[in-house]
Amino acid sequence: MKFSQYPLNVPNINKIQKQGESIIKSLKEASNVEEAIAAVNKMNEFSSELSTDMTVISVRYSIDTTDETYIKANDVLDEIIPYINAIMDEYGRALDNSQFKEQLIDEYGEHLFNIIKNNLKTFSPEIIEDLQEENKIMTKYSQLLANGKVEFRGNTYTLTQIGRFMRDLDRQTRKEANEVYWGWYDEHEEELGQIYDDLVKLRHKMANKLGFETYVPLGYFKMGRLDYGPEDVAIYRNEIKAHVTPLYKKLRKRQAKRIKINNPAYYDYSLNFLSGNAKPAGDSNYLVNAALNMYNEMDKEIGEFFNMMVEKGLLDLDAKPGKEGGGYMTYFPRYKTPFIFANFNGTQADVETLTHEVGHAYQAYVARGIEVPEYLSPTLEACEIHSMSMEYFTKPYIDELFKEDTDKFKFSHIEGTLLFLPYGVAVDEFQEWVYLNPDVTPKQRNAQWRKIEKKYMPGINYGDNEFLENGGRWMRQSHIFTSPFYYIDYTIAQVVAFQFAKEMEEDYGRAWNKYVNLCKLGGRYPFVKLLEEARLDNPFKKGNIKKYIKPLIAELKSYDDLLM
Repeated sequence: MKFSQYPLNVPNINKIQKQGESIIKSLKEASNVEEAIAAVNKMNEFSSELSTDMTVISVRYSIDTTDETYIKANDVLDEIIPYINAIMDEYGRALDNSQFKEQLIDEYGEHLFNIIKNNLKTFSPEIIEDLQEENKIMTKYSQLLANGKVEFRGNTYTLTQIGRFMRDLDRQTRKEANEVYWGWYDEHEEELGQIYDDLVKLRHKMANKLGFETYVPLGYFKMGRLDYGPEDVAIYRNEIKAHVTPLYKKLRKRQAKRIKINNPAYYDYSLNFLSGNAKPAGDSNYLVNAALNMYNEMDKEIGEFFNMMVEKGLLDLDAKPGKEGGGYMTYFPRYKTPFIFANFNGTQADVETLTHEVGHAYQAYVARGIEVPEYLSPTLEACEIHSMSMEYFTKPYIDELFKEDTDKFKFSHIEGTLLFLPYGVAVDEFQEWVYLNPDVTPKQRNAQWRKIEKKYMPGINYGDNEFLENGGRWMRQSHIFTSPFYYIDYTIAQVVAFQFAKEMEEDYGRAWNKYVNLCKLGGRYPFVKLLEEARLDNPFKKGNIKKYIKPLIAELKSYDDLLM
């Protein structure tokens, strides 16, 4: 089946509850371990089927947030997801209290029960209405962004489509495009601030109901962080501050020299070269065909995988009105196929997004035989290793996607990953502060963001843009609204991906096999243990960040970027 043929099945909560209760009853009343295993396997199948139907709705809605059919189906999900959480909570308790627990641990592994214990801390029927409200607020947010439009030089663009002008070679074009883009956020600052304020207070209330003093520990439990906590992340952020922030300042100075602007403003930071940024060698159709060649050259299995994705229509790549922003990969358990969503706008980010999401999708593909849903993929910081490492594995084969701009891309990709790290940890520190101080005003949040921004990314020149100078930049980061504490996962994964970048320079085949093995492990272990099993260094350990950025700094020095 092609994606276009996947049926849109809107779940019926009454039927779901009856099915779930029946399986839970079977588990509780099992008279032997075989009956208990049969109940668990039935729940796994039930969960996979339900997940597929919900994911089809979510994907179709994200592609077109204006379609009434998808709006209504998505509204149903907003209402019923908390009730589904209640079913899974009851199932988790029954599994954890099973008289055959030891035999079930032998069958499914202890990690499954650790995941269940963790999940039980994050839910109570008491917060069902709060979760419904949270879903509705996040839907309101996504609709606001998806339908955001700006006028620029006589034409109308979505917030994604205007992006290519924000990176234009002409400085006046960049300035004007940035002004209309950030002007939209300025115009909607009060509305966005209120949406976030509502979410923060609601999440704090749920945390209190579940017995937590603040949302911070609940946020970590919801992220499934079983073998590290805020203290480890604080050490990690300090390592970024110590070893990457000084590099950030040097790279910005090097960029200013390269683009011959003595005092760059915020709208100049997106220009990498005086001759213009690296651009893809064609539109989405061209890039997909070039990627087919690239992946076939890289490895037989990933070539076959990507060909399957194309043939089955499992990619939606172009930006268009009514489409949600950003990019993602998701998975349909019933069909054992991933799906890639993006918003191509003719910039270098198109290729970066494609290779990034293919990394996620390939992991889902090679782990598709795992029958336990909880083991299909790991926690999010580990998931991002799959995607960010893929960006490096494709670089030796990337020429057809960029042609004469290939060296520009390779240089700016490395530079961009290093410049990203301070921003990523700034987002995390900001979120932690927000949830430790849930009663501050939106203006106070903006002020705190600006303070943290200066700490990790000193010297940003916002010129006369008061919205950004007063701390509004964080409002464009959707993760802050919809996925609390997620964002630092990108930076943690990036540091691990640097390890693969180093190893592939030494022996590409060996590094690739190591990567595939990591993908096949899925989510069988918590994050730190997963790294051990995959023979990868822990990014939280002092010294590892410095160790793995060193080869990248050396590689940047090998380029004569002034001539690009």
